[in-house]
Amino acid sequence: MASAASAPPTPSRLKRIVAASLIGTTIEWYDFFLYGSAAALVFNQLFFPESDPLVGTLLSFLTYAVGFAARPLGALVFGHYGDRLGRKKLLVLSLLMMGGATFAIGLLPTHATVGTAAPVLLTVLRLVQGFALGGEWGGAVLLVSEHGDARRRGFWASWPQTGAPAGQLLATGVLSALTALLSDAAFASWGWRIPFLLSGVLVIVGLWIRLSVDESPVFKEALARAEAQKAASGGERQVEKMPLVAVVRHHWRDVLIAMGARMAENISYYVVTAFILVYATTSAGASQQTALNAVLIASAVHFAVIPAWGALSDRVGRRPVYLFGAAGIGAWMFPFFALIDAGGFGNLLLAVTVGLVLHGAMYAPQAAFFSEMFATRMRYSGASIGAQFSSVAAGAPAPLIATALLAEYQSSTPIALYVIGAALLTLLAVGVARETRHRDLTDLDADATAPADAAPTAKTDARTA
Repeated sequence: MASAASAPPTPSRLKRIVAASLIGTTIEWYDFFLYGSAAALVFNQLFFPESDPLVGTLLSFLTYAVGFAARPLGALVFGHYGDRLGRKKLLVLSLLMMGGATFAIGLLPTHATVGTAAPVLLTVLRLVQGFALGGEWGGAVLLVSEHGDARRRGFWASWPQTGAPAGQLLATGVLSALTALLSDAAFASWGWRIPFLLSGVLVIVGLWIRLSVDESPVFKEALARAEAQKAASGGERQVEKMPLVAVVRHHWRDVLIAMGARMAENISYYVVTAFILVYATTSAGASQQTALNAVLIASAVHFAVIPAWGALSDRVGRRPVYLFGAAGIGAWMFPFFALIDAGGFGNLLLAVTVGLVLHGAMYAPQAAFFSEMFATRMRYSGASIGAQFSSVAAGAPAPLIATALLAEYQSSTPIALYVIGAALLTLLAVGVARETRHRDLTDLDADATAPADAAPTAKTDARTA
């Protein structure tokens, strides 16, 4: 049975913790997705004006991909200190870094003003964004997972995941409103800066909420046990000095599973939400406003279905829901592009919405699934490394690869096959994983020294019986 320290918090306290994680992740994803949308719409003109339009878009997406390259480093640094110092402190730092970098992008001079220094500065700030986001995700989902009722961990932990569609919704909504209200010339001249500068206001709100919540009780319990061991042995407190080393030693299999599980989820998301702004406008003849509106509405549906998928994972398990999403997104790719090619707002909206609903079946159980793989003293590092290292091979190059394939073949077929290949990798990874929904997060600590491929001994939480 779980210890008293990990007993379920009161409903009001749990909702406050969920709200703190959700608002923070929404702000961070708003910042990240805002860059992706701007990269598709205006950055090719403002920072790479001497290139061919499609080449300029490729260069713009290349700076977008640079942000992903920094995410593994963020995962390592934030994971290390998050496992030693706590989840809350690192979450506050990640929010400050992300918000500051985004606000600074809104003040950047363009190529017309400072020449090649403009894309260099843009790339540096993108690196800061990626570094911060690499540390944000693990801390946000762990703060909820380690507070929440084990019987409904999938549901509660899925709420920070809704920060992604909420951020996408907010970023796309602001851009959509501005493109509707402003002329193309005004938006390209100064209007694009407004959403980036708004990040400063959002960060203040997010900090106020995040500073009001408590540290994870599971983490505090782990520290208390370490202090007790120190007192009993007269030695040094048994806090993991190098969580990364412990993850590689005891959880290498789980890290590989997490990385594989992310492939279809990450690639499909950026094809459906970022690359679609290029494909719909250049190959299907849709306007920027039409494409933005489709992503806007589909993101609202995405936000609504994620908690439902999370709740289903509490009933049937993390793996079945995840496997359904991976198989579904692979099967949807050819109909996805066929609908867009057919033209019309209704077809475009249906294509993106179904794609994001299927993506949600992977994304929703992911938070609880990854949290339940690792012991407390290395959970921040393990979950972050598994999630973020895969992003370098998955989400980072996805819009770039899709755009390059379109430029080379002038067809959506290679892009569909690209996503299908990722879906097969995810089906393999999740297919060999163990079901985790009955695991007690505190009992996992007793198994932290067991080999990763040994039979699990974590007890079933009495509250899930």
